[in-house]
Amino acid sequence: MNVDLAAAADFLAGSARVLDRRRFELLFGGGRPEPVLAAVDGYRNPDGGYGWGLEPDLRSASSQPGGALHALEVFAETGGAGADRARQLCDWLASVTLPDGGLPFALPVADPAACAPFWAAADATRSSLQITAVVAATAYRVAAVVPGVADHPWLARATDHCLAAIDGLPAGAHAMELAFAVRFLDAAAPTCPDAAARIERLRGAVPADGLLHVAGGAPDEYMRPLDFSPLPGGPGRSLFGTGVVDAELDRLAAGQHDDGGWSVDFVSYSPAAALEWRGHQTVHALSLLRANGRL
Repeated sequence: MNVDLAAAADFLAGSARVLDRRRFELLFGGGRPEPVLAAVDGYRNPDGGYGWGLEPDLRSASSQPGGALHALEVFAETGGAGADRARQLCDWLASVTLPDGGLPFALPVADPAACAPFWAAADATRSSLQITAVVAATAYRVAAVVPGVADHPWLARATDHCLAAIDGLPAGAHAMELAFAVRFLDAAAPTCPDAAARIERLRGAVPADGLLHVAGGAPDEYMRPLDFSPLPGGPGRSLFGTGVVDAELDRLAAGQHDDGGWSVDFVSYSPAAALEWRGHQTVHALSLLRANGRL
């Protein structure tokens, strides 16, 4: 299955944020980290957190865990050049972590215009395994290239929270919560000796084809094998046969549209978000395909 990088670049030029164009340039065009960091700085607040629609369906200016997730994605790509920003973001995450070590799904949103209702109406007093796990999983990717994240106290607290919450995960957990729990264990495995055993205990909740419908989402919105274990080499891949992952990579490669970009399978909550998600997904799809040996 051939992927057209030139068509993807053309799509991003006409339809994506400067941030995602700069990320593509860094990852596939020989670009430098500094322009990527300058672009993500536009979403940064003085408190060290990120808002302003960095999470496309959360248009609030306020610093949010969802914004932190996408900033960490950038820092995993920019490596040591973004080390100071990454450590400061961990400081911010520590400042909003709840007493049990978890993050709330979202902090109070005073400017909810064009925000998805699940962000705007989130309970800021209760920890969410879903957001804590996916933020911490992405932080582990950053930690591989930024030592100051690897030994940051926030990541240790988030890890303890996630492990305890995963051990108590009830039957019938939401698809996103389950997928991000596995993704967290996959990412934390190098420093968490029991990660593989915990993943094995979740096997019965994960269909063999890796497809779990997202309750409350679009009719065709699923958590898929690469949502559970996006990168090769981790214990999460043990949940799926080789053919399952290969087929999913084939499907991802075939998802490039005639205009050169990829789409998401979930509902967007503003015209800006609909467009921005496509740019983000295009860079994400290409990154996954390359990490899995398809580019």
